[in-house]
Amino acid sequence: MTELILNDLILPPDGGEAEACALARKRLKENGLPARAETSVYRFSVDARRRQNVRLVWSVRVRTEEDFLPAEEAEKKALLARLHANEAGETYDLSRLPERAVPPKGPPVIVGMGPAGLFAALLLAKKGMRPVLLERGGTVRERIAARDAFYRTGRLDPDCNVQFGAGGAGTFSDGKLVTRVNDPRCRFVLEELASLGAPREILTRARPHVGTDLLPSLVERAAERIAALGGRILYRTALTGFSLSGGRIAAAQTTGGEIPCSSLVLACGHSARDVYSFLPRYGVLPEVKPFSVGVRIEHTAAEIDRAMYGALAGHPALGHAEYNLSHRVDGRGVYTFCMCPGGEVVAAATEEGGVVTNGMSPFARDGVNSNAAVAVSVFPSDCGSSPEGAIAFQRELERRAFSLGGGGFAAPVSTVGDLMRGTSGTAPSRILPTYMGGRCRTADLASLFPPFITQALRGGLAAFGRTLTGFDVSDAVLTAAETRTSAPLRIPRDPETLASPVLSNLYPCGEGAGYAGGITSAAADGLRAAEKILLGD
Repeated sequence: MTELILNDLILPPDGGEAEACALARKRLKENGLPARAETSVYRFSVDARRRQNVRLVWSVRVRTEEDFLPAEEAEKKALLARLHANEAGETYDLSRLPERAVPPKGPPVIVGMGPAGLFAALLLAKKGMRPVLLERGGTVRERIAARDAFYRTGRLDPDCNVQFGAGGAGTFSDGKLVTRVNDPRCRFVLEELASLGAPREILTRARPHVGTDLLPSLVERAAERIAALGGRILYRTALTGFSLSGGRIAAAQTTGGEIPCSSLVLACGHSARDVYSFLPRYGVLPEVKPFSVGVRIEHTAAEIDRAMYGALAGHPALGHAEYNLSHRVDGRGVYTFCMCPGGEVVAAATEEGGVVTNGMSPFARDGVNSNAAVAVSVFPSDCGSSPEGAIAFQRELERRAFSLGGGGFAAPVSTVGDLMRGTSGTAPSRILPTYMGGRCRTADLASLFPPFITQALRGGLAAFGRTLTGFDVSDAVLTAAETRTSAPLRIPRDPETLASPVLSNLYPCGEGAGYAGGITSAAADGLRAAEKILLGD
């Protein structure tokens, strides 16, 4: 039996799955191999490096009962090189993990219902451990109601909002599932999401996404699955501390009372600042790490499509264009992040008196504007090299943004032209801001940021304009402040056991603990934590 992935099968946008599989069989035949092999699309991506020659790049899975790979390793490598192929990797095998009963000291408790917590709970529930999942915010429907009320009235629910609640911050986002992590768990995450109702194309697109219109129903179905497997989800229940015994957590202290537990998975997300603040009471000392802050930039989606795809803009096989740009200014990174084609900039505050931006888009990505974060690296030395200093750095920018916006969670905005010229007051016109339905106020963003961030933003925007025509167009809109691109802290854990070196049954994981950067990688990290509990806790 042979199973290979044939890569670099290049076709024009009009070429589809059938053509890709035919090209794979042709490549096999040209190398004297059985072209009758079973073929199926494994992945495809858009190559838009030359907009005059945009192509689709396919990978095709080949299966055959014959074992045609040479036994000698050098010959095998040579054949794979000629085929532009690699052997199919291992799959995530749930059967290798043991079934477990609920331990006498109590079930595992998972804190946070973002991707890490949700997938940790799913795996533990599948294996019979009846986990208890704590979520400080509400259900999906409660979150939608709280978000809509916030947009309508400007009154924030600090525990149930765009960041907190069922599904975590990813629920109200583009639902990007892209990851550079090469781990079979990532494929399992995609398959599990597809089984919950996500579009099947997430299994084959190199840059899969779900969309904020579809994600809420997936989260609801995941919650139902956990409950059906014996798990419990306690909404509106925040972690406030631990009860300890012998260097272990004996119970989780919560706003709903004490919950005995055998282990605790801490997947609280990057905005749970209260959790960061109480951990030192138990000897768990978060460490400051590099993070990023900046703005959201908006162009029209049509302009970005034309800049990326040229005459092929609008081709149904290409979809709306995505970009990923980076540059260095005086040794500091400037990069685009969380690009949302056909989306909008959202209000993502979790605290009174602070403006936070994020981006989201529906599955169809059919909005007028496209947006992305333009983020600048912040080093520990920029904020006193302390956890307290890192949080204070973020919070100060959010409060300044609130003040510049004039209150009521209106956001300060500027045109690119004003920021680049050092002027202010030009109102957006051709490209209109989407934040909170346009609840914005023109402002001098140079007065918001420390000079090193303003300088880096200017250098980055100019460089990106040279790479992507029109990116630095003067009437593109900048909305501030983008402060939650990643966690500013890391909660230490042993690299082998994944447990805290201080509390042996505490498992920090996911983006909030500093070990992931996106939905898929966070979910995979939650699976790792659950595995450690199943195999040895």
